[in-house]
Amino acid sequence: MKNKVAFQTLGCKLNFSETSTIGNQFAENDFHIVDFKEKADVYVLNTCSVTETAEKECRQIIRRALRQNPEAYIIVTGCYAQLRPEEIAKIDGVDAVLGSNEKFKIFDLIKDFTKEDYSCIYT
Repeated sequence: MKNKVAFQTLGCKLNFSETSTIGNQFAENDFHIVDFKEKADVYVLNTCSVTETAEKECRQIIRRALRQNPEAYIIVTGCYAQLRPEEIAKIDGVDAVLGSNEKFKIFDLIKDFTKEDYSCIYT
């Protein structure tokens, strides 16, 4: 099983609180949390969709994570993921898109964090 996870949060205080909760779930499942600038096996991006700039920044962060580790499992959640899941799923390298109701069910939905040739959308 993969053992390093990194988080990036965009947007409001609620997103930061939710990322903390998601981080606790990963820690409880034997993942080591590392800085987003470090190489990780799983990257979780909690997004904002308030402005066009926020969506552009999200796409840039996804590409940055993939440059750090092209084999990493990429999870995108948050407002942008809720509003435009199909758009995010089309970004090369994104493995899972989780809507607002699914963001705390990562370990119920994703069994082994194995990369596939397609993105899974959970909304």
